[in-house]
Amino acid sequence: MSAYAELHCLSNFSFQRGASSAQELFQRAKALDYQALAITDECTLAGIVRAWQASRDTGLKLIIGSEMQVEDGPRLVLLVEDLAGYQGLCRLITRARRRAEKGSYRLLREDFAEPLPGLLALWLADDGPAPDHGHWLRQIFPERLWLALELHCGQDDARRLQDRLALAAQWGLPAVACGDVHMHVRGRRALQDTMTAIRHHLPVAEAGQRLFANGERHLRPIAVLPGLYPQTLLDESLTIARRCAFVPG
Repeated sequence: MSAYAELHCLSNFSFQRGASSAQELFQRAKALDYQALAITDECTLAGIVRAWQASRDTGLKLIIGSEMQVEDGPRLVLLVEDLAGYQGLCRLITRARRRAEKGSYRLLREDFAEPLPGLLALWLADDGPAPDHGHWLRQIFPERLWLALELHCGQDDARRLQDRLALAAQWGLPAVACGDVHMHVRGRRALQDTMTAIRHHLPVAEAGQRLFANGERHLRPIAVLPGLYPQTLLDESLTIARRCAFVPG
């Protein structure tokens, strides 16, 4: 049977996005026999205390990280490898939050000008990424950059898989499977849809394509993952998890 670590997961500390608490996420991941769970709320570490408590309660390894959108740049998940990485992530979040209004952030390319040892980066590449994104990221994160592949049983999964693998090959990057998890179980989809509609100031019935197409952004049984991802991408999640050895407190 395959083994897996989830490296991209939002909790309810990602305002109006994450539909489950850290405790719920860790209990579910433990029940599914995941090897580790990264809590990667968007440009915040506010939920890490509760995540650490949930990790201790369940005995499941916590990986600290954050999802971040670089202004005029790529979207990333940054994962903490060691103390230096944790300190660097804290500085990035502080800078990004301070230059924006409360509740938002602005992360600029210049924020990455200083070295960021101890941080691993997962590139959440969109369709047709800007040509310079891969070059810039490879300079910032030498030997610490992966292309994240996130599949959710969509009609275009086969195309997405081939496109992302081709992009990884173009830039000489390893690829890794991730889930873009927003809820611990599929049953939270209605709540997640409601929060998305509120975020866009719309009734759910009018939110349309702003809502996820299905309920696949939950913690899925490991047994179904080899049907979605090549085994090498699942194995890579464990390689990354082993590198992330930082323990808070």
